[in-house]
Amino acid sequence: MKKQNYYADQDDSGLDFLSITLLVFLAIVIIIIQHIAVPGKKEEESTRPQGNLIVEIFWDDEIDCDVDLWVQAPGDKPVGYSNKGGIIFNLLRDDLGKNSDVSKRNMEVAYTRGIPDGEYIINVHLFNLKSASLPVAVLAIVTLNDMEDGKKPARQILVSNVELTQAKQELTVVRFTFKDQKLVENSLHRVPKNIRGFDPGEFGGQ
Repeated sequence: MKKQNYYADQDDSGLDFLSITLLVFLAIVIIIIQHIAVPGKKEEESTRPQGNLIVEIFWDDEIDCDVDLWVQAPGDKPVGYSNKGGIIFNLLRDDLGKNSDVSKRNMEVAYTRGIPDGEYIINVHLFNLKSASLPVAVLAIVTLNDMEDGKKPARQILVSNVELTQAKQELTVVRFTFKDQKLVENSLHRVPKNIRGFDPGEFGGQ
C-alpha cells in the first residue's frame, strides 16, 4: 500500500508540473498576441484625422505660387500665415509654393480644438503669383471629425472648387454655422467677408 501511495504522489506531481508548464506557455502566447496587435491599433489611430474640424486647400502641384488659407472661428481672431494659432483654430502647414518646400504637394491645413457654436469662415488668398498664370484653381475640403467618439468615421462636410483670378485676391470659399457640435442645416453660403486684414509688413510698410 505504501508503495502504491508513493507512485500516486509521483503521478500527481507530474500532472502539476505539466499544468504549470501549459499555463506558462499560454501566458507567453497571450503576451505575444497582444504585442502583435498593439502596433496595428496604433497605426489605425494615427491615420485618424487630428482636430475636430479640419480645413485643407490644394492647388496644382506643378505651378509655383503662394496660396494662403485663412480661417476664423466664432469669437476668435483670424488664423493664417501671419497668425498661425488662435484659441480654436491652428494653421498646421503654410505652403510657399516651390520655395523652401521638400514636398511637391501644394497644400495648407488648419484644424480646430473643439467646435463652439457660431459661424466659421474659410477664405483663400493669392499672396504671390510668382511664375504661375491666372486663374489659380483651388480645391477646399472641410472635414468633421468626432474625436470623442472614435467609432464614428470622419466625414467631409464640404468639397468646393474656387478660382483666384488676380494677385492679392482674397476669396471666401464658404461660411457655415455650428450649433451643439452639429452643422446647422442650410447655413452654408459664400457671402464675401475679408478676414485676413491689412498687414503692413507684406507691402514693405506702405
